[in-house]
Amino acid sequence: MTGYIKQHSSTLEFLSGNSWVILNPIEKRIKEKIERVGTPLKDWDISINYGIKTGCNEAFIIDKTKRDELIAKNKKSAEIIHPILRGRDIKRYGYEFAEQYIIATFPSRKYDIDDYPAVRDYLLKYGKQKLEQSGKPGARKKTSHKWFETQDPIAYWDDFSKQKIFYPDITERLSFCISDEEIYCNNTAYFLVSNTENLEYILMYLNSDLINWYYKTLSVQLGETAVRMFSIYVLNIPIPKNGDEDIFRSYKLTKNEIEFILSISYNS
Repeated sequence: MTGYIKQHSSTLEFLSGNSWVILNPIEKRIKEKIERVGTPLKDWDISINYGIKTGCNEAFIIDKTKRDELIAKNKKSAEIIHPILRGRDIKRYGYEFAEQYIIATFPSRKYDIDDYPAVRDYLLKYGKQKLEQSGKPGARKKTSHKWFETQDPIAYWDDFSKQKIFYPDITERLSFCISDEEIYCNNTAYFLVSNTENLEYILMYLNSDLINWYYKTLSVQLGETAVRMFSIYVLNIPIPKNGDEDIFRSYKLTKNEIEFILSISYNS
């Protein structure tokens, strides 16, 4: 459980984010079972990374027309232009690709922009003064990176080519999708990778009605329904190491407890 806890005779009240959450007896039992049976994701062999921050999306995020134009001018441009997802593109078990692409000049790759003249000339149209990372008025924030590079180093760039689970940073209903393709995400999304864990198994639990309910007892809520998907909360989601395809049975929920969760799901 997160934050401070107040125990009452029939309810459980605890601090989640900046607000108090009150659980009735059946909710309290369900929460306790999930935490007793499951293993928090932080204790699995996984890592979570945030999406790419460019510092100037208007320059570094392009549409398919511009991508095709830059590649037509110089075929090498294709080496540093990759498809990218935004948080709003990510759905439950899938995504809707909006034909957005990133100029992926990550500082950790140590590119020479002169090797990509079409991309170089395109970026120069925005002006070096605007793209330099000096922290000066009108420029990007101060870093040690070059004017044509993204804002963050992105040392984990290779993970984008692995099997991964994407999810948006803000959502009303937990939405996770898996991808084996080399596709990137911007800073309105996160992605989860592992070299050993079964990500499809994890995905099944993350997208379940039960975990959708449980997560709202952990995270910072925005308004009436939306939640923030900060890693500190996602990593505390308990998933059984040797669970069943029947998620409710994995957590040993009773018939009444299952009906309670389903009633919430159907009415939301």
